[in-house]
Amino acid sequence: MASPAPEQHVRFNVLRDGHARRSALYEATRQSLQGEVKALPPTWLYDARGSRMYEEVTRLPEYYLPHRERDILHAHARAIAERTPASTLVELGPGSATNTRLLLDALDAAGTLERFVALDVSEDALRASAHMIAEVYPRLSVDAFVGDFERDLGLLPHGGRRLIAFLGSTIGNLYPAKRATLLGAVADALGPEDGFLLGIDLVKDVRRLEAAYNDSRGVTEAFVRNALAAVNDELAASFDQARFVYEPRWDPDHEWMAIELRARGAHAVRIDALEIDVAFEQDEPLRVEISAKFRSEEFVREVEQSGLRVESLWTDHLGDFAVALMVADARPQANVTTKREENDVRRSKHL
Repeated sequence: MASPAPEQHVRFNVLRDGHARRSALYEATRQSLQGEVKALPPTWLYDARGSRMYEEVTRLPEYYLPHRERDILHAHARAIAERTPASTLVELGPGSATNTRLLLDALDAAGTLERFVALDVSEDALRASAHMIAEVYPRLSVDAFVGDFERDLGLLPHGGRRLIAFLGSTIGNLYPAKRATLLGAVADALGPEDGFLLGIDLVKDVRRLEAAYNDSRGVTEAFVRNALAAVNDELAASFDQARFVYEPRWDPDHEWMAIELRARGAHAVRIDALEIDVAFEQDEPLRVEISAKFRSEEFVREVEQSGLRVESLWTDHLGDFAVALMVADARPQANVTTKREENDVRRSKHL
């Protein structure tokens, strides 16, 4: 019997209607542009065009993050499937779900997987990835939720063993306070048999970090500048690309990449939809995103404070990137062994 068409077993759910999402984004934009450091919410990066451009970014040789994460998952997806073993894979912000397929393959091969659940703020990207997953894995039930993983995590379906995956070091785009809130929400959402898989980028040579966000072809710059175009289109704003220079830079005090556009000269930007004028001084930055980098030991302490326990942490052979498998546990844990790909030291505790 022929497999059902993907549309027949993909369910789309809108957790917040378009008006509510726009209102929240507009207010966040107003507050960000009036903050001490002027900024745009990174949501503006991921309109339909921006989402397509980001997929091009992930294929750049300089942008090592997805490649190193893929190395780790390729080596350890089977172990992850054995330890969980999940009937539902939940992914937060799947994008094109490229690395997700390594997890899906491993869980499918283990015979436990029944459902894939995706949560993403970009409806266009979500529809594309959900239909792709449904086509490649016709046996799966696929539920796609348009929403915000910072606010809507508790609204996702429960039941059975779940593995919640948050890949690509997307968590690094959150400031520490919001990161703690999200990790706490994940800990609260996890059932006793659930697991949480998180990808994090690690601190490394500054030249490599800066190259990852300033590639030789200018693809990343075009992606970041698209946020200005999106704001201009939707909010009737007057951002002039020529008045800003692209400047991603390493912030050693916070250990994050600050992805910014810097004003070439003093000028004002009118945003009609918000009824505000935003004045920029010469060389003043407009921050579009941060990308925090982590140190393994400090990361373990951070997640423990949020009510999570790290069961395993793997890095790639270069030590560029890490993937951590966690469970909910309010009890502190003294030590976690960092695992390198070449020796795969196994901990005595398992899921």
